[in-house]
Amino acid sequence: MLFRFRQRTGGFDWIIAGLGNPGMKYDKSRHNTGFHALDMLAERLGADVRSARFNALTGEITCASPGTEGGRARVLLLKPLTYMNLSGKSVAEAAKFYKIPPEHIIIMFDDISLPPGRLRVRASGSAGGHNGLKSLISELHSDAFPRVKIGVGENQYPDLADWVLAAPSPDDRARIDKACSAAGEAALTLISDGAQAAAAKFNGLSF
Repeated sequence: MLFRFRQRTGGFDWIIAGLGNPGMKYDKSRHNTGFHALDMLAERLGADVRSARFNALTGEITCASPGTEGGRARVLLLKPLTYMNLSGKSVAEAAKFYKIPPEHIIIMFDDISLPPGRLRVRASGSAGGHNGLKSLISELHSDAFPRVKIGVGENQYPDLADWVLAAPSPDDRARIDKACSAAGEAALTLISDGAQAAAAKFNGLSF
Protein backbone atom coordinates (compact mmCIF):
# COMPACT_ATOMS: atom_id res chain seq x y z
CA MET A 1 0.00 0.00 0.00
CA LEU A 2 1.55 3.33 -1.07
CA PHE A 3 0.04 5.51 1.65
CA ARG A 4 -0.40 4.64 5.31
CA PHE A 5 -1.20 6.21 8.65
CA ARG A 6 1.61 6.65 11.11
CA GLN A 7 1.54 8.15 14.59
CA ARG A 8 4.09 10.98 14.87
CA THR A 9 5.15 13.47 17.50
CA GLY A 10 8.03 15.12 15.65
CA GLY A 11 8.27 17.51 12.73
CA PHE A 12 6.38 17.51 9.45
CA ASP A 13 7.33 18.01 5.82
CA TRP A 14 3.91 19.05 4.49
CA ILE A 15 0.52 20.34 5.59
CA ILE A 16 -2.73 19.34 3.90
CA ALA A 17 -5.54 21.61 5.09
CA GLY A 18 -9.23 21.41 4.28
CA LEU A 19 -11.19 24.64 4.68
CA GLY A 20 -14.61 25.00 6.25
CA ASN A 21 -16.58 26.25 9.25
CA PRO A 22 -16.86 24.34 12.53
CA GLY A 23 -20.20 23.23 13.94
CA MET A 24 -23.15 21.14 12.77
CA LYS A 25 -24.86 24.27 11.44
CA TYR A 26 -22.39 24.38 8.56
CA ASP A 27 -21.58 20.71 8.14
CA LYS A 28 -23.58 20.12 4.95
CA SER A 29 -22.86 23.49 3.37
CA ARG A 30 -20.93 24.05 0.15
CA HIS A 31 -18.35 26.04 2.12
CA ASN A 32 -17.42 22.90 4.10
CA THR A 33 -16.34 20.98 1.03
CA GLY A 34 -12.68 21.24 2.07
CA PHE A 35 -13.50 19.75 5.48
CA HIS A 36 -15.25 16.82 3.82
CA ALA A 37 -12.33 16.22 1.44
CA LEU A 38 -9.91 16.10 4.37
CA ASP A 39 -12.21 13.79 6.36
CA MET A 40 -12.46 11.39 3.42
CA LEU A 41 -8.68 11.34 2.99
CA ALA A 42 -8.15 10.69 6.69
CA GLU A 43 -10.75 7.93 6.78
CA ARG A 44 -9.26 6.21 3.74
CA LEU A 45 -5.80 6.20 5.35
CA GLY A 46 -6.99 5.34 8.86
CA ALA A 47 -5.91 8.67 10.35
CA ASP A 48 -7.68 10.27 13.31
CA VAL A 49 -8.21 14.03 12.83
CA ARG A 50 -9.24 14.91 16.37
CA SER A 51 -6.14 16.27 18.07
CA ALA A 52 -6.77 19.91 19.02
CA ARG A 53 -3.86 22.26 18.35
CA PHE A 54 -3.13 25.37 16.29
CA ASN A 55 -6.82 26.36 16.62
CA ALA A 56 -7.60 23.31 14.50
CA LEU A 57 -8.30 19.61 14.53
CA THR A 58 -5.27 17.70 13.31
CA GLY A 59 -4.13 14.25 12.31
CA GLU A 60 -0.95 12.69 10.95
CA ILE A 61 -0.02 10.51 7.97
CA THR A 62 3.03 9.60 5.94
CA CYS A 63 3.07 9.34 2.16
CA ALA A 64 5.43 8.75 -0.72
CA SER A 65 7.71 11.70 -1.46
CA PRO A 66 10.79 11.07 -3.63
CA GLY A 67 12.39 14.37 -2.62
CA THR A 68 12.29 13.56 1.10
CA GLU A 69 14.91 11.63 3.03
CA GLY A 70 13.82 7.99 3.08
CA GLY A 71 11.35 8.61 0.26
CA ARG A 72 8.46 9.36 2.61
CA ALA A 73 7.01 12.63 3.87
CA ARG A 74 5.42 13.34 7.22
CA VAL A 75 2.13 15.16 6.61
CA LEU A 76 0.00 17.14 9.05
CA LEU A 77 -3.72 16.99 8.25
CA LEU A 78 -5.44 20.15 9.46
CA LYS A 79 -9.02 21.44 9.77
CA PRO A 80 -8.99 25.07 11.00
CA LEU A 81 -11.60 25.87 13.67
CA THR A 82 -11.20 29.62 13.22
CA TYR A 83 -14.11 29.87 10.73
CA MET A 84 -13.46 30.34 7.05
CA ASN A 85 -12.53 34.02 7.05
CA LEU A 86 -9.67 33.42 9.53
CA SER A 87 -8.42 30.09 8.16
CA GLY A 88 -4.98 31.53 7.52
CA LYS A 89 -4.30 32.15 11.21
CA SER A 90 -4.55 28.45 12.03
CA VAL A 91 -2.55 27.28 9.01
CA ALA A 92 0.14 29.92 9.51
CA GLU A 93 0.51 28.99 13.20
CA ALA A 94 1.16 25.34 12.29
CA ALA A 95 3.45 26.28 9.42
CA LYS A 96 5.52 28.58 11.63
CA PHE A 97 5.82 25.97 14.38
CA TYR A 98 7.05 23.26 12.01
CA LYS A 99 8.93 25.66 9.67
CA ILE A 100 6.93 24.54 6.63
CA PRO A 101 7.17 26.86 3.58
CA PRO A 102 4.04 27.88 1.62
CA GLU A 103 5.11 25.62 -1.24
CA HIS A 104 4.53 22.64 1.08
CA ILE A 105 1.07 23.70 2.25
CA ILE A 106 -1.77 22.15 0.23
CA ILE A 107 -5.23 23.68 0.58
CA MET A 108 -8.47 21.89 -0.41
CA PHE A 109 -11.53 24.13 -0.71
CA ASP A 110 -14.84 24.89 -2.44
CA ASP A 111 -14.81 26.82 -5.71
CA ILE A 112 -17.89 28.51 -7.18
CA SER A 113 -16.19 29.06 -10.54
CA LEU A 114 -16.28 25.31 -11.25
CA PRO A 115 -19.35 23.12 -11.89
CA PRO A 116 -20.32 20.79 -9.04
CA GLY A 117 -17.93 17.85 -8.90
CA ARG A 118 -15.11 19.25 -11.06
CA LEU A 119 -11.51 19.45 -9.81
CA ARG A 120 -8.69 21.84 -10.56
CA VAL A 121 -5.13 21.74 -9.19
CA ARG A 122 -2.98 24.87 -9.06
CA ALA A 123 0.55 25.40 -7.74
CA SER A 124 -0.22 29.00 -6.71
CA GLY A 125 -2.52 31.90 -7.53
CA SER A 126 -4.75 34.68 -6.26
CA ALA A 127 -7.61 34.32 -3.79
CA GLY A 128 -10.18 34.60 -6.57
CA GLY A 129 -12.65 36.14 -4.13
CA HIS A 130 -12.48 33.21 -1.70
CA ASN A 131 -12.30 34.53 1.88
CA GLY A 132 -10.40 31.51 3.16
CA LEU A 133 -7.69 32.00 0.56
CA LYS A 134 -7.58 35.75 1.27
CA SER A 135 -6.83 34.95 4.91
CA LEU A 136 -4.17 32.41 3.94
CA ILE A 137 -2.39 34.80 1.58
CA SER A 138 -2.47 37.52 4.23
CA GLU A 139 -1.14 35.31 7.04
CA LEU A 140 1.43 33.40 4.98
CA HIS A 141 2.53 36.55 3.12
CA SER A 142 2.49 34.46 -0.03
CA ASP A 143 0.12 33.01 -2.62
CA ALA A 144 2.65 30.33 -3.59
CA PHE A 145 0.84 27.46 -1.90
CA PRO A 146 -0.63 24.61 -3.97
CA ARG A 147 -4.37 24.15 -3.91
CA VAL A 148 -7.02 21.64 -4.93
CA LYS A 149 -10.22 23.38 -5.97
CA ILE A 150 -13.48 21.45 -5.70
CA GLY A 151 -16.35 22.77 -7.78
CA VAL A 152 -19.62 23.54 -5.99
CA GLY A 153 -21.37 25.45 -8.78
CA GLU A 154 -21.86 29.09 -9.69
CA ASN A 155 -23.74 31.32 -7.26
CA GLN A 156 -27.48 31.36 -7.96
CA TYR A 157 -28.56 33.53 -5.01
CA PRO A 158 -28.57 37.35 -4.64
CA ASP A 159 -26.12 36.99 -1.72
CA LEU A 160 -23.03 34.83 -2.26
CA ALA A 161 -22.86 33.95 1.45
CA ASP A 162 -26.33 32.38 1.24
CA TRP A 163 -25.13 30.18 -1.62
CA VAL A 164 -21.92 28.87 -0.07
CA LEU A 165 -23.55 28.36 3.35
CA ALA A 166 -26.45 26.39 1.89
CA ALA A 167 -26.50 22.66 1.21
CA PRO A 168 -26.25 21.55 -2.45
CA SER A 169 -29.00 19.55 -4.11
CA PRO A 170 -28.85 15.75 -3.70
CA ASP A 171 -27.51 15.35 -7.25
CA ASP A 172 -24.86 18.03 -6.74
CA ARG A 173 -23.97 16.54 -3.35
CA ALA A 174 -23.27 13.16 -4.96
CA ARG A 175 -20.96 14.79 -7.51
CA ILE A 176 -19.21 16.92 -4.90
CA ASP A 177 -18.66 13.95 -2.58
CA LYS A 178 -16.99 11.98 -5.37
CA ALA A 179 -14.81 14.99 -6.16
CA CYS A 180 -13.91 15.31 -2.46
CA SER A 181 -12.65 11.75 -2.48
CA ALA A 182 -10.53 12.42 -5.57
CA ALA A 183 -9.28 15.71 -4.09
CA GLY A 184 -7.44 13.83 -1.35
CA GLU A 185 -5.76 11.69 -3.98
CA ALA A 186 -4.82 14.86 -5.86
CA ALA A 187 -3.22 16.28 -2.70
CA LEU A 188 -1.13 13.14 -2.26
CA THR A 189 -0.12 13.28 -5.93
CA LEU A 190 1.03 16.87 -5.41
CA ILE A 191 3.39 15.59 -2.73
CA SER A 192 4.60 12.48 -4.53
CA ASP A 193 4.79 13.72 -8.14
CA GLY A 194 4.56 17.52 -8.09
CA ALA A 195 2.03 20.12 -9.18
CA GLN A 196 2.44 19.61 -12.93
CA ALA A 197 1.75 15.88 -12.72
CA ALA A 198 -1.19 16.39 -10.35
CA ALA A 199 -2.71 19.02 -12.63
CA ALA A 200 -2.31 16.78 -15.69
CA LYS A 201 -4.07 13.94 -13.90
CA PHE A 202 -6.89 15.79 -12.14
CA ASN A 203 -7.61 19.11 -13.88
CA GLY A 204 -10.95 19.03 -15.60
CA LEU A 205 -11.90 15.75 -13.98
CA SER A 206 -15.68 15.76 -13.40
CA PHE A 207 -17.99 13.47 -11.46
